[in-house]
Amino acid sequence: MNNSIAGRPLNEDDEEDEVNEDGLEAWERAYTEDRSWESLQEDESGLLRSIDTSAVQHAQYRRRLRALAANAATARIQKGLIRYLYIVVDLSKAASERDFRPSRMAVIAKQVETFIREFFDQNPLSHVGLVTTKDGVASCLTDLGGSPESHIKALMGKLECSGDASLQNALDLVHSNLNQIPSYGHREVLILYSALSTCDPSDIMETIQKCKKGKMRCSVIGLAAEMFICKHLCQETGGTYSIALDESHFKELILEHCPPPPAIAEYATANLIKMGFPQRAAEGSVAICTCHEEAKTEGGYTCPRCKVRVCELPTECRICGLTLISSPHLARSYHHLFPIVPFVEISASFQNDPSHRFPNTCFGCEESLLSQGNKPELSVYCPKCKQQFCFDCDIYIHESLHNCPGCESFRHSKSITTAQ
Repeated sequence: MNNSIAGRPLNEDDEEDEVNEDGLEAWERAYTEDRSWESLQEDESGLLRSIDTSAVQHAQYRRRLRALAANAATARIQKGLIRYLYIVVDLSKAASERDFRPSRMAVIAKQVETFIREFFDQNPLSHVGLVTTKDGVASCLTDLGGSPESHIKALMGKLECSGDASLQNALDLVHSNLNQIPSYGHREVLILYSALSTCDPSDIMETIQKCKKGKMRCSVIGLAAEMFICKHLCQETGGTYSIALDESHFKELILEHCPPPPAIAEYATANLIKMGFPQRAAEGSVAICTCHEEAKTEGGYTCPRCKVRVCELPTECRICGLTLISSPHLARSYHHLFPIVPFVEISASFQNDPSHRFPNTCFGCEESLLSQGNKPELSVYCPKCKQQFCFDCDIYIHESLHNCPGCESFRHSKSITTAQ
């Protein structure tokens, strides 16, 4: 009897590959991991239709926007524009669990990359550092800096899981680094924790009190069950504690830490900060870069105080300590202080009302707002300029542009009329 298939012998290892620990065949695992049936729903006629996920995501976005607007309307909230954030990544053996596909570690790495890029887009004057914990110790992966590419590259090169996590060692390391930053900086820690235990050398309660006295705001996002010590840490330091249910929920939780949180009352002190606006160096000029300590010819920026060369902005001059930024960075930081009011949803009945006339195109992208059958789709309008926008423009205006095109065009036309 021939035991080969397509010229390859069938052995016990091949049989084990075809059946996993749950007793599922390979073709069954593909459907189980994809879970494509969850994207179907039954319509009024009994037929299966695919769920419109864009409408669900926009509904979640609108709820979050209204909640943020309600919190901002209750009181005047002071926010820190210059943030010093350490991201603590748990790379213990618990991070290799596969309840998140393909693993917790892969999901964390993907979402941390997204978070770092979004964080610097919304907080151009802030700094980020990376700390990992495994084998019972904590190590500093990158120092505080303003380059997203350097952080992402360092993290992707160290994705190896082993041993146990140590929450206390990670807090001690972060505290020693954040204790050196200026008093005007807001000290924050975001811990992405996969384990259900912590291997600590001494009393972690003393470390938590030390973090509280050091004015550190610690927040934790767990990928497993809730832990008392993580909840206690967040309560003592004024942070938030959340548990991710799946990858999409984890992404939503981590992106909530991009906007600057309200400043804690006893920590909020007003200070005048000296900043320099360096000029871009001429292309082809040779100078020693203080960032990499080597001669470079491709552009760069010159410190206005000590005249040394730096590669990128924002940063802090290593010679004179002056904070170096550009005017666009400063301007982009102000949208947190003056956010755009949430747009008002226009229902189909309200749009069909003869007393309210709305155009059939979006003011932002000029796309038609009519669905099949020339029925008006759901849309929003700005309560100030009364211009109508589609859902995609609504999200783009509030999360990326931070300016209403209708209000800006009205302000521009008004200034032209005044000048004439």
